[in-house]
Amino acid sequence: MNSFAEIQGRLPIALAANRPDSATDHVVVALPSSSVGESLLSHYQDRIPVLEHRYLVAALMLGRLPQCELVFVASRDPGREVLDYYASLLPQDGRTILRERLHVVVVPDLSARSVAATLLDRRDLLNDIKQLIGNRPAVIEPWNVSDAEVNVALALGVPINGSSPDVWPVGFKSAGRRLFRQAGVPVPVGVEDLQSLADVAAGIERIRRSRPDLDAVILKLDDSGAGDGNVVIDVRSSDVRETLARLPEWYITDLSAGGVVEERVSGLRFASPSAQIDVLPGGQVAVLATHEQVVGPDGQVYTGCRFPAGPAYSAQIAEHALATGRVLADKGAIGRASVDFAATQDASGHWQVFALEVNLRKGGTTHPYAVLRNAVPGTYEIAEGCWRIPQGGSRCYSATDNLMDPAWTGLPSKDAISAVKAAGLDFRPSAGTGVVLHMLSGLGIDGRLGLTAIAETPEHAERLLTDTRDAIGAVT
Repeated sequence: MNSFAEIQGRLPIALAANRPDSATDHVVVALPSSSVGESLLSHYQDRIPVLEHRYLVAALMLGRLPQCELVFVASRDPGREVLDYYASLLPQDGRTILRERLHVVVVPDLSARSVAATLLDRRDLLNDIKQLIGNRPAVIEPWNVSDAEVNVALALGVPINGSSPDVWPVGFKSAGRRLFRQAGVPVPVGVEDLQSLADVAAGIERIRRSRPDLDAVILKLDDSGAGDGNVVIDVRSSDVRETLARLPEWYITDLSAGGVVEERVSGLRFASPSAQIDVLPGGQVAVLATHEQVVGPDGQVYTGCRFPAGPAYSAQIAEHALATGRVLADKGAIGRASVDFAATQDASGHWQVFALEVNLRKGGTTHPYAVLRNAVPGTYEIAEGCWRIPQGGSRCYSATDNLMDPAWTGLPSKDAISAVKAAGLDFRPSAGTGVVLHMLSGLGIDGRLGLTAIAETPEHAERLLTDTRDAIGAVT
């Protein structure tokens, strides 16, 4: 058996095949496996298949890359009507290609395990994937890379476009703050490497000494995602230790593996932008996109995004992300990564940005970007902060994973698809605008789905999102 390092040596060939200018027949194995800590994964147990289905939008690349064959691995079958829906979003010739070259491999499992871990128990399915690949170049596109994904790569003999588990801790919150400083990127005042509530309390006092007017801090678990490991603590109260003592037992347990506490930056205006980068095997780094992240009421949990980030700072965060990516490349990172920022505006109108965390994986902005990249091919212009298309003009989008109404629970996917189409909101290839739905299986769980609304202006993109809610609501 080849070693993981030997298999990874084939990655450049596979990535070169997966380009529009390539004529090489090849295979992409989409492995949207949520390989994170068990306590965090258990919070999403009933929605794990839905989160996997976000990345079905990758099927749209078959219209842009007809020499590609896509294997999508998931713990639940998305259903033929959903696959037909994605085919309908492509020009006529692309629809046939998608139906012929998209293969869904279902690995059923009702536990809070990642699909990569369950796939390893199914040698029959692994052999099916190997036979489908044959001798063609192939690459695994993971959500993130744990030992389970590495073992899948070894079993298939296929490289992974992602950082190995040895590099994964570089993206933890404490290590991330050190990495930003190494890259010359500003970070909020904070303290790293906390492992107990006593450490947190001491860290808060240290921050308060340098920020006497501070009203709140954010406690973050080193190994967490989507804001679920973040806790906002009001430091104006004299009961900080009492607040810490009320943290749930699972959180305190996970804190023993590491965490940070840092000031909650604020200003007259506040934004949560991010930048998405790609680190190639040779060490080159490309900025793919910048986004405004839409977060929940507590300002911590990601719910959606708008592309691109605000023009006042989009070029600045792109440059910071590029500098961060170069340090990541030096540390052995490969594949997709993102950098989250806080942006604040003062009374003079000046914006200041601070790097908050780096994610060595795909994230909430990955699938909306995939929709744009594959449905309306173009180029992200860093200086202008916009998506330029060859036909002229630009595109932007509003996206969410949380278009939700309890009344929609149990609504068939086909009814939501039909409602969007009947309202004239569906994506039209000829115009390069419209709505692309995702997470349609979430309707059966809690009346939730997601979408990416592509338009020529931000205002139109927001209107498409709102009109989609109204259109679906009208059929329930």
